[in-house]
Amino acid sequence: MAILNSIISVCYYLISAFVVFVLAKSIIKTKNVQDAILYSVMLMPFILRILRIK
Repeated sequence: MAILNSIISVCYYLISAFVVFVLAKSIIKTKNVQDAILYSVMLMPFILRILRIK
């Protein structure tokens, strides 16, 4: 059971890292400042999850 829990945790962090990558890429590509701010706000919870800060 502990192995399954570890696998799920790793998958969870990989998915979070992928979302961070996609949002960061969107921030870099956007020309609109309001969109960049919105993406930055959306990015914060995922960064905190990757750093294991709740």
